Amino acid sequence: MPNAINEELEGITLSVYLYAVRKGKPVGPRDVMKGANLSSPSVAYRHLQKLEDLGYLQKNNYGEYVTKDKARVRGYIWIGRRILPKMLVYALIFMSILIIELIVLALHYSVENYMFKVFFLLLILITGLAIAVFTVEALLHQKRTRLTSQAEQTQHSNMTNT
Repeated sequence: MPNAINEELEGITLSVYLYAVRKGKPVGPRDVMKGANLSSPSVAYRHLQKLEDLGYLQKNNYGEYVTKDKARVRGYIWIGRRILPKMLVYALIFMSILIIELIVLALHYSVENYMFKVFFLLLILITGLAIAVFTVEALLHQKRTRLTSQAEQTQHSNMTNT
């Protein structure tokens, strides 16, 4: 794993890295420009080079970049070859717990007493709230990442225009 600090991967660089990882095959500057909504291929190229210097991407014989190492990105988790927002993973875990709770309640509903039913309904309510909180946090994290990338891109284009 490269010795770069996590703060290196934020804003546009993070967007470019996430695009390259999600694409799953070699990417070039024009592809990244379109996929990460960048202003020009030169901006994409600069961020691809930065990722290559950090050791996360590698240039192949055709001049395209492929994922070399898995970066530790704050707020994301690697599952196999995919990178997902942590909060989304937590929401999915709680969703599976909720499904199990509903199955148990359905199987035991007719044979259990009132206390059991109230307890399980409260448990289902708490699990549902956990799903809602983690889903909202995942959406907010995604929105913050996108806004940071857009702000950085706007700042870069303003600097080049002056």
